[in-house]
Amino acid sequence: MRARLISVGERMPAWVADGYAEYQKRLSRDLPLELVELKLGERGKGRDLKRALDDEGAAMLAAIPRDAHVVALDGRGKTWSSEQLAEELAGWRMQGRDLAFLIGGPDGLAAAALARANQRFSLGALTLPHMLVRLILAEQLYRATSLLSNHPYHRA
Repeated sequence: MRARLISVGERMPAWVADGYAEYQKRLSRDLPLELVELKLGERGKGRDLKRALDDEGAAMLAAIPRDAHVVALDGRGKTWSSEQLAEELAGWRMQGRDLAFLIGGPDGLAAAALARANQRFSLGALTLPHMLVRLILAEQLYRATSLLSNHPYHRA
């Protein structure tokens, strides 16, 4: 099983990119994680926000691997503890399908991307910068794989 993190926005700050790269490296054996960065839809004076979101949604849908199990990172989604995420990951492994995690831009996910999702996952009630969500998700996926393999990384 492989995972693809599909995210709107390019050029992470160096400290986020470094942290993400570290967890991506740690995941390479148990859950290879690929980052797909999508161009932010055009915003600004005289621009239609709905059009920008629709453009992002179309690009996101095109980047989802065929037959993947899709998890949208959405503030209105279900919250899971690290242990619950590990249980979800075990279930996804049993399905034998690749995974796609969707992270929207500053205005969230397009309606089409949310409609395509098999599940919606929330990191909690806090509003987080979408670039930081990449790093947090990568760390939590590493924690989940560590829990499933009885690795001492998780010491709760």
